[in-house]
Amino acid sequence: MVNSAASSYRTLLCVVVFAIVSSPALSFLPPPSLLPFRPGPVPSPPSRLFSSDDIADVLLSAEEKMAASVTSLSTQLSTLRTGRATPNLLDRVQVSYYGSPTPLTSLATVTVQGGQQLLVTAFDKSTTADIERAIIESDLGLTPNSNGDAIRLNIPALTEDRRKELVKTAGSIAEKAKVSIRNARRDASDRIKKVGVGEDEERNALDDCDKLTKRFEKDVEEKRKEKEEELKTV
Repeated sequence: MVNSAASSYRTLLCVVVFAIVSSPALSFLPPPSLLPFRPGPVPSPPSRLFSSDDIADVLLSAEEKMAASVTSLSTQLSTLRTGRATPNLLDRVQVSYYGSPTPLTSLATVTVQGGQQLLVTAFDKSTTADIERAIIESDLGLTPNSNGDAIRLNIPALTEDRRKELVKTAGSIAEKAKVSIRNARRDASDRIKKVGVGEDEERNALDDCDKLTKRFEKDVEEKRKEKEEELKTV
């Protein structure tokens, strides 16, 4: 009796399953054996993201930064007075113009009168007093003589103590230029190590970076010595 009931139950279960499988609602599903095989993307082999071109760009960028440091050095050294009147003497003077520091050379013309005098003529006469004040407050040690329209600056001969002081200043400016050059080398070296080229190519690039550094440091030393000789000449 029990076996007959179990057999009837299995038969009923098979009928129900067959009805579900045969339902039109599931007719859109293909048999598993007919489903297309869709493999995932095949991983590509690792490729070099950088090349020797990137090394060249790093070295070029470092060279430009080092050259800019030498250019800035030349500009600053030219403003150290040597006992002779030169317009560059006032290049570092900043004038408070409507509350903003503005280079004096943007607000006035500077010309040499004779060999020992500078004439400063403001584009806007109302700024003459501000220009005069800026010259007094600068570290040039000059006393301006203004008539309201123009300013005259007599360039006195340098004393021995003043010459020594300016030589130290030139040395300090040169040292800052060297620090800037070394910072450019450090940044370039760090970038070269991250490029991902072979050991030999990386070593050669670092050597080239060191050569650039030595070249520009030599330029700095030459300009410093040249300025010191100029300052020591009576």
